[in-house]
Amino acid sequence: MSRRAAEVLEAVDAVAGYTTYIDLVRPLIAGKQIVSTAMTKEVDRVSAALDLALSGTACAVISSGDPGVYAMAGLVLEMCRQRDIAIGSSPSTEDPDRLLVEVVPGIPALCSGASLLGAPLTHDFAAISLSDLLTPWKTIEARLDAAARADFVIVIYNPKSRRRAGHLARAQQIILGHREPATPVGIVTGAMRDNQRVTLTTLEQLHQADVDMQTTVFVGNSSTFAYDGFMVTPRGYAGKYDMGGKQC
Repeated sequence: MSRRAAEVLEAVDAVAGYTTYIDLVRPLIAGKQIVSTAMTKEVDRVSAALDLALSGTACAVISSGDPGVYAMAGLVLEMCRQRDIAIGSSPSTEDPDRLLVEVVPGIPALCSGASLLGAPLTHDFAAISLSDLLTPWKTIEARLDAAARADFVIVIYNPKSRRRAGHLARAQQIILGHREPATPVGIVTGAMRDNQRVTLTTLEQLHQADVDMQTTVFVGNSSTFAYDGFMVTPRGYAGKYDMGGKQC
């Protein structure tokens, strides 16, 4: 957690979040009003947080990773527009009733997971969620195909749930239409948490991987290689400079 995030949690009067995320920071929010809801209740959660903020109660809406990456910052801002709430990022003497909104950056799973694998995102990449709760599956398939065809490293969020057991296997087949079976794939579950698991496999074996909703999958591009347990996507230095030794 960043210093700013800790400062915000200390300063606010209320905290709203998914139950699991509330539990992760519970030692830091003792004595504060808590709005806790289950998965898929994001709108209810944000609505309650906005009501608190409009009543004069400073409220933090928490997410895992970074709030702007597949998380709650967008929904908060979208609902402010939907409810015609005037907002700003700093106090305004011209409009003191404007609701102050601060998006505090965090470490997204694609960054924490990449650090555990080595350097899989050193070149261009695309992040795609396999959750079709809010995005039609045909759209997800089209994005997977486009990213694979363009040779992006592909970061897959939400690879599997009880309801979506076959989505990752379908994604694998789409990507295999443009990538070699031996393409390195990194699998990170629970990055930087007690249940952390890091695995290197290949695109051909991806369907056998142990994944869940806390897993982020990194599919390499045509240049990605595995070396001594690390996953590396070259930036292109070897093609321009004499690096000594063998060429990658």
